[in-house]
Amino acid sequence: MLTIRPYRPEDEEQVIQLWHDCCLVVPQNNPARDIQLKLQMQPEGFLVGVIDSQIVASVMAGYEGHRGWLNYLAVSPTLQRQSIGRQMVEAAIAHLEQMGCPKINLQIRASNTKVIEFYKRLGFTIDEVISMGKRL
Repeated sequence: MLTIRPYRPEDEEQVIQLWHDCCLVVPQNNPARDIQLKLQMQPEGFLVGVIDSQIVASVMAGYEGHRGWLNYLAVSPTLQRQSIGRQMVEAAIAHLEQMGCPKINLQIRASNTKVIEFYKRLGFTIDEVISMGKRL
């Protein structure tokens, strides 16, 4: 049975391992630093999914006053396709709705077709925009 709760500092090692298991960590990301940054900004939007004291899922939700964002959605590879991802997204959406968020954005690598289809099943659509970024 999945329990969704806010992240706690003692979760760090398990969360980082989950992100590695899900191939979310890329060379330009430092997962420990990303966690520390999230804990400084709306930490209540950092949710983990727990089964039998093991962290099996995560999502970071944030709202900057105009749009909400989802990041680091991860579900243990051995537990995917069991509605855990959907439950995590629904919990993140509920959190953002409580904050008055009118729309959620997220970014997916164009090559990650499985994740694109997952979000489409949850009602997300592809916006005809160009995503740009600048590393600082």
